[in-house]
Amino acid sequence: MDVKIETSWKALLQTEFEQPYFAELIDFVKQQYKTQQVYPPGKLIFNAFDKCPFDKVKVVILGQDPYHGRGQANGLCFSVNDGIPMPPSLINIFKEIQNDLEKPFPKTGNLERWAEQGVLLLNATLTVREASPGSHQGHGWERFTDAVIQRLNDKKEGLVFLLWGKYAQDKGRIIDPKKHFVLKSKHPSPMSANAGGWFGNKHFSQTNNYLRSKGLSEIEW
Repeated sequence: MDVKIETSWKALLQTEFEQPYFAELIDFVKQQYKTQQVYPPGKLIFNAFDKCPFDKVKVVILGQDPYHGRGQANGLCFSVNDGIPMPPSLINIFKEIQNDLEKPFPKTGNLERWAEQGVLLLNATLTVREASPGSHQGHGWERFTDAVIQRLNDKKEGLVFLLWGKYAQDKGRIIDPKKHFVLKSKHPSPMSANAGGWFGNKHFSQTNNYLRSKGLSEIEW
């Protein structure tokens, strides 16, 4: 199957694209786009990969579903398009960055700037039906993104994996903590964050300290 995705990822994932499950997944997704309002726009389904080629990946953040509101999702987990109000989880992410690194609160929630520095912003499920969270789970996306994580784990060393909440931590069980730097905390969603375990996790300074220790450039969060 010819999938429109950044070339380094295409070479790495071609065997997945040839699997029967992936053909079934694409058939499902195409039908959904024809008959439903689905996010993100079709051309942005693989935006996380297009904005962050495999050889550039330094940090991986795992999300669950794309945002399911109109105009929000842009193919990068936790990110919204310019001009779109920031969802509560993203506000809490920026609050922690502000507290951790004394960075000013950004004007936009578009995280393309992170992706272009080597942060892979990967949702477990890459599409969703409008106003229906979880609607595209269980159709093959999770198997595909597991394969992505497996290849990152196997073929690279010294990545930083940020696993926020139980879902991301369960999905990240295949990551070898002896090869990679794995940071875990509560999810930044208000219910979880306000219960304790998100604010003060200092994941952003820890990430940069680790990258610096490896002779790599820090992320400008």
